[in-house]
Amino acid sequence: MNRRPPIAVAIFASSIALASFAFGQARTIVLDAGHGGYDRGGVPGQRISEKDKTLDVAQRLRRILQADGYRVIMTRDSDVFVPLPTRVAIANSYRGASFVSIHFNCASRVGANGIETYYYRSDSASLAASIHRNVVSGAPSENRGIRQRGFYVLRRTAIPSVLVECGFLTNPTEGRLALTGDYRQRLAEQIARGIRRQPAPYTRPLTASLRSVSLGNDFVRVPAESFSRHRRSSKSSHHHVSSKKKSSDESSGRKKKSRKKKSED
Repeated sequence: MNRRPPIAVAIFASSIALASFAFGQARTIVLDAGHGGYDRGGVPGQRISEKDKTLDVAQRLRRILQADGYRVIMTRDSDVFVPLPTRVAIANSYRGASFVSIHFNCASRVGANGIETYYYRSDSASLAASIHRNVVSGAPSENRGIRQRGFYVLRRTAIPSVLVECGFLTNPTEGRLALTGDYRQRLAEQIARGIRRQPAPYTRPLTASLRSVSLGNDFVRVPAESFSRHRRSSKSSHHHVSSKKKSSDESSGRKKKSRKKKSED
């Protein structure tokens, strides 16, 4: 029976790791089940809690990824509250990993529905796109787009990081689906496909209400952020103009006083 010498095995394993890294596929995944403990997630009075649904999807996803040979780290593996800085610290302790945070959405309007996926830095965009398109293809929900937003766990992590909202628990249809193990298993399988960078089996177009702010494909601009930046820019500009005007007035006043002094002399 032929066996590879230890050095050959090590070189072979290293070549696979390098190939995975070259294609942007980290072999260590940090899974973050949103909320937990006293933080049940959602809005006050929400009938379906979020914390147990996110944990269940994360645990199912862990089993799938481990079967594929991934190393999986959980920020929480039970119904406990983990502060955001701790979640970030766990993620940042695994260099070369990818971070995937799992959530469900909520809204005061029961008709709100669909899948949203968020990222912050450009190094996370391709992972966000891959996960989003796979989840949308496997869910009977609207495509609400891939959005760039500075959530704490996305902004403070030093590795590619994505946050996926797996539907609205406040929506009657999506809420009922989230209560079933079959649907949560499907979500886990589709997120796993995205992590593996498999092409989505079906492309669902961006929901019509968001197409006017589309940046191409299913990437969308978040109007609130643009407005916020504009306000800060305007305020800064106004302050700059006011300072210039004040400085000009003070300079003019000094010149007048100087002329008056010379006249008195």
